Amino acid sequence: MRLKVWLAVCAILLPSVLIAQEKPKQPEMSPQEKAAMEAMMKAATPGDAHKKLAPIVGTFDAAVRMYAQPGAPAQESTGVSEKTWVLGGRWVQERFNGTFMGMPFSGIGYTGFDNIKKQYVGTWMDSMSTSVMITTGSPTGDKTYEFNSTMDDPVTGKPTALKIRSTVVDDDHHIMEMWGPAPDGRMFKMMEIAYTRKK
Repeated sequence: MRLKVWLAVCAILLPSVLIAQEKPKQPEMSPQEKAAMEAMMKAATPGDAHKKLAPIVGTFDAAVRMYAQPGAPAQESTGVSEKTWVLGGRWVQERFNGTFMGMPFSGIGYTGFDNIKKQYVGTWMDSMSTSVMITTGSPTGDKTYEFNSTMDDPVTGKPTALKIRSTVVDDDHHIMEMWGPAPDGRMFKMMEIAYTRKK
């Protein structure tokens, strides 16, 4: 009886042992392949530049001031901005909800650091447009960042240059300012958003 059991066990295990022995070894990577793999891993890994975005992560009350033209009174509105880490700390996702000119307004944006380009990059989409705004920028100090972008003007249909400055005041406050061209072509401050962390 024991012999039969032993033979049955062997019959079950032997094929899997043979298959395991026949499994081909993975070929070793060449030096070029290893270098390429290391470069890809380095490009994909969040670093110190990403960590510097930590003060803008959280839920914030937003006070918005818009200017239609130089010297015009500000159009004021409020909103709530929820900024969270996504994709393993590679991007900060912002979801904004508020009002614009008395109408409901919502937007979604992403900010991160491109390890290959060595610069900060961002996108913005909202309920007042079907376009995507793409920004690129660099730090200008420990807590200030300047971005450049273009946005298609809905009146002329032509791209318009924009400049954006982000200032981290402290862990609970940051400010975004945007400049665009006036009718005479000179840049003026079109918008300012002051963010205050919700407690």
